Amino acid sequence: MSRSSLGTALVTGASSGIGATYADRLAKRGYDLLLVARDAARLNTLAEKLAATYGIKAEALQADLTNRGEVRKVEKRLREDDAITLLVNNAGISSRTTILEGDIDYLDTMIELNVVAVNRLCVAAAQTFAKRGRGGIINIASVTALLAERFHGVYSGTKAFVLNLTQAINTEVAGKGVKVQAVLPGLTRTEIFERSGRSIDDFPPSMVMDAGDMVDASLAGFDQGELVTIPSLPNAADWSAFDAARTALAPNLSHNVPAPRYGVS
Repeated sequence: MSRSSLGTALVTGASSGIGATYADRLAKRGYDLLLVARDAARLNTLAEKLAATYGIKAEALQADLTNRGEVRKVEKRLREDDAITLLVNNAGISSRTTILEGDIDYLDTMIELNVVAVNRLCVAAAQTFAKRGRGGIINIASVTALLAERFHGVYSGTKAFVLNLTQAINTEVAGKGVKVQAVLPGLTRTEIFERSGRSIDDFPPSMVMDAGDMVDASLAGFDQGELVTIPSLPNAADWSAFDAARTALAPNLSHNVPAPRYGVS
C-alpha cells in the first residue's frame, strides 16, 4: 500500500481514549499511522481496524514511555522515518490521591510519562521537522495547567510544563514550516479515571466532554492555526486576554533593584 501524501502521524497513548480517537480522525483525513502504547494487543487490533476502514497504512509500535530506553526507541523512529510528519504527544497518567496521601514513586512515574517522555519526543520532533521544513506537533496538556490550586499539584505541574514547552518551541520553529499546538482539555470521558482508581461519573455530566467531541474540536483548532486550544472555552478572547496579561508582565520581571513596594534600599 502506498504511503499517504499527508505522511504518517505518530500517536502516543494510542490504544484507547483520546489517543485512539486521534488515530481514527487522522486516518479518516488520510494520514498513515504509527501507533504507540504499552498494550500491543489493543494497538494491533486498532491498527488493523483503521487500515481496513480507511485504506491507510497503520503500524503498531509497542513501547512503555515510562521507560527511558523505550522512549529512545520511539525517538529513533521519529528522527529516522522521513514519512512521519505529525506527532500527537498524548500518552499520560493522572493522579490517584492528594499529594499528602500519595505514593511518591507513582508521582515519579507520572513525571516520567507526562514530562520526560513528552519533552523528549516533542524536542526530537521539533528538531527533525524544522530541518525538513515540514511537520506538526500536537501536545496534549490540560486545563489544570491554568488552575493549579484546584487540582493535584504534580499532575497540574506536568501539564503546565507541556503548555510552556509548546509555547516556547512554537517561537523557535516560527518560519520553519512546523505547526505547533497545545490542547488543554477539561474533563474528558476516557479510561484515565478508572486507571487512577476514580470514576468520571463522580463529576457533573455538564463538565464532562466525550473524547470524540474533544478531539474534533482540537483538530478544528489545529486547522485554524491555534497555538493553544481549549475545546470547552466559548470565547477565544478570554484566552487572548489571559495571555496578554501574562506577557504584559515581561518588562518588569527582571530589574537590577527590588521593586519599591518591598522597602529594600
